[in-house]
Amino acid sequence: MTMPAPLIGFDRYIRLEWAAAALKVRAGLASVDELDAFLSTADLGKEALGKTRTKLNGLWLAPRAELLDFADRGAEILKNAPGLSAVALTWGMALASYPFFAKLAEQVGRLTALQDDCSAAEVHRRMNEVYGEREITRRAGQAVLQTQEDWGVIERIEKGRRLLRRPAILVDDPHLVTWLIEAVLRCLGKPLALGSVQTTPVLFPFNLEGSLAFLASGSSHIELRTEGPLSQFIVLREGA
Repeated sequence: MTMPAPLIGFDRYIRLEWAAAALKVRAGLASVDELDAFLSTADLGKEALGKTRTKLNGLWLAPRAELLDFADRGAEILKNAPGLSAVALTWGMALASYPFFAKLAEQVGRLTALQDDCSAAEVHRRMNEVYGEREITRRAGQAVLQTQEDWGVIERIEKGRRLLRRPAILVDDPHLVTWLIEAVLRCLGKPLALGSVQTTPVLFPFNLEGSLAFLASGSSHIELRTEGPLSQFIVLREGA
């Protein structure tokens, strides 16, 4: 029996300023009317505007029920530290909300791990292996790569044929660090070895600062578990 290809979900180019505006709405720092007025200046057609709004709903405005608390806590981080860049928060929300975004981020992270750049064609080939060799897979992949470039984490060079990893963004707010780790656990759906957190491919745009073991021990949403003398894992707490 042939299994259907997984749903893609994230198939639009989303500029960081649009996502940041939606995050401000979630945090109570702006209104939906202000967001709609802002989007109306983006020179989007009616259909494109509707699809963009749908993606912003999935990210911040109306996330899935199981992500409502997660989104609210992300917005609270912004409220308590309004100077924070929206990149890390929106990246974490995209990882948790959209498996296609997370899978493409994983492929870019893996392929650029050694030399900081990779072939865009290789990223698309690996995505085809998971989502099927369909036009929508390639189109969505291009949209996500364009999105990630706008968010400042990659640069498309050689007329888009190669992807260059940009310098890592330092994340030193302890609440944001634990929230990002939680985002990774949600997108992976499995425990994460403590020693591999910093190098996990989906977090390639960021350099997390602080003792991850200490931060996990103080979190009410993730916890550190030990299996044997040398094995420590970070997991989601039950009910999180």
